[in-house]
Amino acid sequence: MSRIADAFARAREENRAAFVAYLTAGDPTPEATVELACALAETGTDVLELGVPFSDPIADGPVIQRAGSRALANGTTVATVFEIARRIRESARLPMVLFSYVNPLLRRGLPRTAEEASAAGFAGVLLTDVPPEEARFVRDPFADIGLDTIFLVSPTSPATRMQAAARLSSGFLYVISRPGTTGARSALARELPETVRRARKAAGDLPIAIGFGISTPQTARRAARLADGVVVGSALVRAAEEAGNRRVEAVRSLAQSLAAACRRGEAGAAR
Repeated sequence: MSRIADAFARAREENRAAFVAYLTAGDPTPEATVELACALAETGTDVLELGVPFSDPIADGPVIQRAGSRALANGTTVATVFEIARRIRESARLPMVLFSYVNPLLRRGLPRTAEEASAAGFAGVLLTDVPPEEARFVRDPFADIGLDTIFLVSPTSPATRMQAAARLSSGFLYVISRPGTTGARSALARELPETVRRARKAAGDLPIAIGFGISTPQTARRAARLADGVVVGSALVRAAEEAGNRRVEAVRSLAQSLAAACRRGEAGAAR
């Protein structure tokens, strides 16, 4: 069992959804990213997505766009991301997902990137802009070295695309809660239960996690009752951005409330 699959299995045994957190690597500095990751590990985070900053983040809203711009401005590269991951692994036993657009990894070379990602301590990879129909050549270098490969489905994905994404995925299948870009929202889409139902049918025994738009304990609680995992990114990045030098305390506080909301209590999750 992979480290990511083990994290989801442990959460299931504890009657909760796995809490998956996202940080943009290098925002505002590599040192700050390590500090924030360690704070997340202390608050009950199960999996960390570590984002590679990119100059054309078509799937991201303004919060993560700003984070990527700050990271790129201070010189963050793919090599920097790997160094940050190594430092996180020295201090926190937190399964990490390399979260990236495909272009920076293609430029570096996929086999080389896969080897370096594994050596840096990553447990999986998620490429936001690779559709399952075009994914085999991208997926194989990572799968061959033992990294989980995570693909995304959305409310607009037909059954055939959901099935293709699930076949290519390991660790978990990422369900986008609504069409559009990343970003914190006050409510989840009304059609989300139906999207999750279709995703579960495609995924079989593979865990599913809901992301895009989850920002509060209330939205996290609802998502935790629908899925096996809850992904929060923009809300954490925004908390760090707004808190300045008190970013660690702000992210720790928000993450604690979100992780607590992932506990299901007696009712259990809707399946």
